[in-house]
Amino acid sequence: MIPEVGTLGQRRITNARVLCVGAGGLGSPVLMYLAAAGVGTLGIIDCDVVDESNLQRQIIHGHSDIGRKKIESARAKIQEINPDVSVEIHDMRLDRENVLELFSRYDIIVDGTDNFGTRYLINDACVILNKPCVWGSIYRFDGQASVFWSEHGPCYRCLHPTPPPKGMVPNCAEGGVLGSLCATIGSIQATETIKLITGVGNVLVGSVIIYDGLEMDMKKISVERDPKCVVCADASAAQLMDDYEEFCGVNSFASEITAQELAQRISSGEDFQLIDVREPYEWDESRIEGAILIPQAEFYDGRAQLKISLHRPVVLYCHLGVRSAHALDALKQSGFSQVSHLYGGIVSWDDYVRNG
Repeated sequence: MIPEVGTLGQRRITNARVLCVGAGGLGSPVLMYLAAAGVGTLGIIDCDVVDESNLQRQIIHGHSDIGRKKIESARAKIQEINPDVSVEIHDMRLDRENVLELFSRYDIIVDGTDNFGTRYLINDACVILNKPCVWGSIYRFDGQASVFWSEHGPCYRCLHPTPPPKGMVPNCAEGGVLGSLCATIGSIQATETIKLITGVGNVLVGSVIIYDGLEMDMKKISVERDPKCVVCADASAAQLMDDYEEFCGVNSFASEITAQELAQRISSGEDFQLIDVREPYEWDESRIEGAILIPQAEFYDGRAQLKISLHRPVVLYCHLGVRSAHALDALKQSGFSQVSHLYGGIVSWDDYVRNG
């Protein structure tokens, strides 16, 4: 009934193929609104499971979904909203080996991630494939949104040529976010996606929306294309980087251990240092027996290094594995070689303990 959309616009929506990277705080409202709008094919890539702590902001999941794959939970919700939508799920971690083939199947990519390595990977792949990327970012009370499309304007690297220093910007699970903020920014992403599909209005190419939830202030700033951008300045020659995690200051995959491996090391009586890098209030709520508390900040000012022995192996953990990865990197730069961290953090440990 909206004149600007009409029957032709709805047909375009029905024929569209949209991939949402992440089924979390931003992916939830994006997927739900795009499903309600009738987007013909929705792809979801995510390799995580639903945790109780997600429910405050990831509204596509419910209490009965705890422990379930997010892609399965999201697909069920989408089909409940609109059974005519075709849902394609991809249970994998996005990386340089699969990103180009996966993105080539879709018309529009929606970035619902919360880490810089994946954001740069998504951007570079979209530039190479000439795909529009609908981007959003949230933290505590603040949010941003834009559309990066190198054929028509700047890319993400034009806005952020380099990532922030490691450990400076935690993700939502680590730093906190007002749950309703996800709906605000996610709705903008869904709106921009529908505008791209139907061709109506002015999309946010070359502009960034900045939203301050505490002051209830929203403004739009212009972003110019960087003629020296290492990716979009010459899109025909653009290539993926070898290691996006290393570029963003975290290269810890080789040093990860699982909850099962940690349990085995504890039960075997191995002599190692188990260190919790969370904050004191988190430590008071729960902890792994035998651990000591050294908050993440102490790894950057050198205090932690004075409390840890160089001659005994170290295992670090946090809530989900983000802060412990940054702390691990800081220790390695200080000369510690026998360091690993718990993949999935204490959440994965609690899940393993609960499920045996």
